[in-house]
Amino acid sequence: MAQMDADVIVVGAGPAGAACALRLAQTGRSVILLERGETPGSKNVTGGRLYTAALDMLSPGLAAEAPAERHVTSERISILDGEAHADIHVGLAPCDRSDSITVNRSTLDPWLAGCAEEAGAMVVPGMTVDGLVMNGNRVEGIRAGEDELHAEYVVAADGVNSLLAASAGLTHRPRPGEVATGVKVTVGLPEHTINERFAVSSAEGAAHLMLGCTNGARGGGFLYTNRESLSIGIVVDPTKLPAVRSTPRELLESLLRHPLVEPFVRGGELREYSAHLVREDGRSGIPPQLTLPGFLVAGEAAGFCLNLGYTIRGMDVALLSGIAAAEAIGADTGDLEGSYRTALAACGATGIMDAASGYGPFLDKDRLYGDYPKLAMGIARDVFAVANPPQAPDRIVPSVRREFRSSPLRIRDLVSDARAAVKGL
Repeated sequence: MAQMDADVIVVGAGPAGAACALRLAQTGRSVILLERGETPGSKNVTGGRLYTAALDMLSPGLAAEAPAERHVTSERISILDGEAHADIHVGLAPCDRSDSITVNRSTLDPWLAGCAEEAGAMVVPGMTVDGLVMNGNRVEGIRAGEDELHAEYVVAADGVNSLLAASAGLTHRPRPGEVATGVKVTVGLPEHTINERFAVSSAEGAAHLMLGCTNGARGGGFLYTNRESLSIGIVVDPTKLPAVRSTPRELLESLLRHPLVEPFVRGGELREYSAHLVREDGRSGIPPQLTLPGFLVAGEAAGFCLNLGYTIRGMDVALLSGIAAAEAIGADTGDLEGSYRTALAACGATGIMDAASGYGPFLDKDRLYGDYPKLAMGIARDVFAVANPPQAPDRIVPSVRREFRSSPLRIRDLVSDARAAVKGL
């Protein structure tokens, strides 16, 4: 066996990889954390919301030290149809607020990797890992160009399109329907302007999800407030784009011009445009096997990402999987797969993914992204419209019937979709 360069090599300095490296370093393991980008976070994209309980599980008090932009105190979901929109807006009281913050990966990832470095891990940016060093079916290190690094364990936390996990035979390259395309812009605005437009203080922020902004293709939009910028984006199923004759960029530009969004971004400075693949297959995206001898897959590389429309959870579930990978290495007595599965259950990652496993069939229905928003907005227009000259207003039930008759939706669709929604609860 070749001489070991470290106990563990972690590939990918995103939340999963950095969390794994930090936890291992805290236990005295020698760890090398490799990152393809020039700095951690330089190649990562996210909407921008992190649920912080996972940080405190990683290290007590760590959430309070995180480079938060704002604490989310305002939740909003909007249905869009043309230029019209309807909203559900919840302003959370202090005792009801979820422990979530808005973040920028360009600051969060270097900070978390820095925490791992302070604990004793060696962080090496700018290194592309080309493959694994194998001895039979055991992984003994990684290859980077002509060089090799050897370790007792290798953790692949290299993102949604994990070349290492695929080369190990644990996953496959993403297939149509398993991933979505996410595109995002960052718009700079003065802090006081954001405070005024979203009715928040400097420490507070808003999370805003939108349905009906993808021309009927499966997907939706998001907007998160940072301290001096807004993160606005679209996540859309690329297999549906030919039918709606749009590109992700066109959908995003249309959203930025929408009467709901334009007042928020008015006068802002476009600072960044980015795009990334996003896992969309939920629990089914976690492969049947997550390990080989000496090898584990973590984070979005292992399918740990959740998009339910009303909530999107990626970074916190990735953090939990990174913690679990480190715990599995520490507990490995010959059954690495079993140790990892036990650790994933213990930290809550498995429970989070399992709890949402029934939503897939409901979210796969195309009419959810076009027909239903149109029906809802049609009913809303009837209910709130006042005729000129004045006349007796329509009763709600006849309005619903009239809009339903003009909709492509049928009773059997409503029944089928209601069953799918209830089954997913």
